[in-house]
Amino acid sequence: MPPTPDATAPGAAVPDRGRADACPGALRLHPADDGALARVRLPGGLLTDRQALALAEAAEALGDGELETTSRGNVQLRGLAADCGAELADRLRAVGLLPSDTHERVRNIVASPLAGLGPVDSADVQAWVRELDARLCASDWAAALSGKFLFALDDGRGDVAALDADVTLIAASGGPAVLRLGRAADGHPVEPGREVTAVLDAARAFLDALRTAGRKAWHLREVPELLPAGAVPLPALTGAAPAVGALPGGLSLGMRFGRASAAQWRALVAASAGELRLTPWRGAVLPGAPADRLPALESAGFRTVPGSAWERATACTGLPGCAKSLADVRADAARALESDAARASASGPGGLPVHWSGCERRCGHPAGRWVDVLATGHGYRVTVKGPATTAGSSVDVRNEQMAEAVAEARRTTK
Repeated sequence: MPPTPDATAPGAAVPDRGRADACPGALRLHPADDGALARVRLPGGLLTDRQALALAEAAEALGDGELETTSRGNVQLRGLAADCGAELADRLRAVGLLPSDTHERVRNIVASPLAGLGPVDSADVQAWVRELDARLCASDWAAALSGKFLFALDDGRGDVAALDADVTLIAASGGPAVLRLGRAADGHPVEPGREVTAVLDAARAFLDALRTAGRKAWHLREVPELLPAGAVPLPALTGAAPAVGALPGGLSLGMRFGRASAAQWRALVAASAGELRLTPWRGAVLPGAPADRLPALESAGFRTVPGSAWERATACTGLPGCAKSLADVRADAARALESDAARASASGPGGLPVHWSGCERRCGHPAGRWVDVLATGHGYRVTVKGPATTAGSSVDVRNEQMAEAVAEARRTTK
């Protein structure tokens, strides 16, 4: 899971940035209780078949044999030996997944996973992704960005624009794109043809403003007073994840807690038409893949039918992989999601997302409002987090109270 304990609510104190950014990467491995962890950045969530197979092979040869997708469309390998970094880097370089050793942690780019596949017809978002990635890696100043700094490229449907990235570019049909800085309520119009330049200029201006003010921050939302005010209203920010199943231009699949075995990963490649797009909602889109491949993917363990309790359900690593966790949250969450209460309340992706956390850091939690299921050491506390937070109550994971509380929260906050 991508660590998100640095997030701050409106009006909250800015986190202390005196320490170095320790966000893991492909070269900087993170020690965990289940072995070292590597995070491989995938701008726009884009993978070729060859790259996807290389990740599966690395997971088997060097790690625990599983791959974990994140809320930024990246991939994590777990259970790695502490001394495998050089071999992992060689494997990634060989397939183009490590184009820059100095900039690999700042290649945090999410993009609308259905760009070019649905009714929205505006900019070539995938071209923006490739250009932004190349220019980031070629810019010396960009290496100073935090490993948590996020770019979002939205094709106009408002999906990734709702993720509260540091710099968001939103395409507009029949008009100029809009640049959003942090969580600003308004945006800045962008001259056609200069979209990626405007994104890079905004990131560089953020670093320049920090130096001038003598401040330290990882995100634009931490220093709103240093940012220029926008004047263009933002389009609707839906935050809608792709529904699983057949799409007009391919297939959309869900992964339970964003995890898949190397064998499942190979099933994805076998069903694809040459390209995979990992989504910020821990799923995958296969452009051009025909609908007749859905049964094989369902048999492989992927979610292919919408409307289950697993829709938008996530969890942190929990025990035994994380020493800070107070519970095996994934096992507890799976039992809750398979319960009668959860199945009875399932009605598609319209409700709030729900996230199980093993400790107060709440690693990997969704943006915006979500149902927060927090381990307390003797049960779980269920609340709604984000704007208009509601009070929660402790429930006991040993019975159906947790599942019922989660189901009720999702029902009443749609």
